[in-house]
Amino acid sequence: MLQDDTTIDGADELEEGPEELFLHTTIKVDKGQDPLRIDKFLLNRLENVSRSRIQNVAEAGLVKVNGLPVKVNYKVKPLDVITVLVTRASHEYSLDPENIPLDIVYEDEWIVILNKQAGLVVHPGSGNHTGTLVNAILYHFGKNLPTGKNSSDIRPGLVHRIDKDTTGLMIIAKDELVMAQLAKQFYDHTIQRRYVALVWGDVKEDEGTINVNLGRNLRFRKKMDVFPDGDSGSKHAITHYKVLERFGYVTLVECKLETGRTHQIRVHMKSIGHPLFNDATYGGDEIMKGTIYSKYKQFVDNCFKLIPRQALHAKVLGFYHPVLKKEMLFESVLPADMEAVIEKWRGYFKNKIDK
Repeated sequence: MLQDDTTIDGADELEEGPEELFLHTTIKVDKGQDPLRIDKFLLNRLENVSRSRIQNVAEAGLVKVNGLPVKVNYKVKPLDVITVLVTRASHEYSLDPENIPLDIVYEDEWIVILNKQAGLVVHPGSGNHTGTLVNAILYHFGKNLPTGKNSSDIRPGLVHRIDKDTTGLMIIAKDELVMAQLAKQFYDHTIQRRYVALVWGDVKEDEGTINVNLGRNLRFRKKMDVFPDGDSGSKHAITHYKVLERFGYVTLVECKLETGRTHQIRVHMKSIGHPLFNDATYGGDEIMKGTIYSKYKQFVDNCFKLIPRQALHAKVLGFYHPVLKKEMLFESVLPADMEAVIEKWRGYFKNKIDK
């Protein structure tokens, strides 16, 4: 099962990245197994996963035997090695629809594209039983979202997540087969995801790649950290970044995700000495570059007030629509708080150069 959600400083939810939403299971069939349809076989071996969900993930190519995708009528054989990728389920909290406003960018019969606002937790967890995005989508789209065997599944329609205080584009599935097919795209890293971030410091290279494993911090389990390749519990993570604009003490960058780990951009950028501006969890809420003289400190404090969260926005989302059979690409404008702080730094840097 998915690890329990935790909180950071009593408020911020530790959102697992997109790949942590999926349960990847490997099963080796016993020697004495009688021939049995694979959906029936898996039904008794996967916790809280319905037969219909198994059938849908098989249709999406996420059930493999000995490395090859199989249909649901495949009969398992002794010593077969079965691998299954299915969205994790959880049944810890009851859900009530809540009339929380949503910025709906696109909607059809199968999917919804949302522009998530800052401060909105994606789904219920420890300390966040109500007021989440899931409560909102249940209100706006009804309880016919994919929920698996039990309607109390706290992640109906979710195929990926972004942090509570990160803004930007998310996709919600309104159909279980579509949900499975989108999950495969996330798992295969074919989804386009580009973020814009304001980070501390003057990033040296115009572009680069951060290829460092991520895992839970060994001392503070509510945070993530970088680890050497091969360390137990850490997972491979790749972020490509490109400088968009320089402001001397801070830099505006675009980050393209190749993987989708928890807090990936936030931890990766910190690992190269450029934590996100006002990211309290990873040290970005202190003056990292520049002087500490009163006028500069007052300027930075005013910037913090403009954007009381990490300066990170999921700007671009691209994927292949499983039903319409075409590539789709969505791009959102930066939220007002991020635009305001960028403009403030732009003016400060220009005045500094002009003097």
